Amino acid sequence: MNLHITGHHVQVTPAIREYVSSKMERVTKHFDHVIDVNVIMSIEKLRQKIEATVHVRGKDIFCESIEEDMYAAIDTLIDKLDRTIIKHKEKSLGHRHDEVPLTPESTQSSSE
Repeated sequence: MNLHITGHHVQVTPAIREYVSSKMERVTKHFDHVIDVNVIMSIEKLRQKIEATVHVRGKDIFCESIEEDMYAAIDTLIDKLDRTIIKHKEKSLGHRHDEVPLTPESTQSSSE
């Protein structure tokens, strides 16, 4: 997984970079097919905004969070990403299991 962290009107310190990368491990624990993650942190007046784009096979997942504290914004962003990744994983597994061929027993019971 490639992790790119950039800051807009904010300096990305090593502590923030380490905090984001440790939190991203939670997302990759649930779904290990993450190719690339782009994180953009910005400060506008008193609002700390963080947004992330997660590139997985066949889809880009985007989430953002706005809080008064950057660490709180990171935590809520990771929660949102985690829920979205799990939802995407369940959908992709559901599509794969929908293509199960019919068994002879199921065709006999439907014709009776």
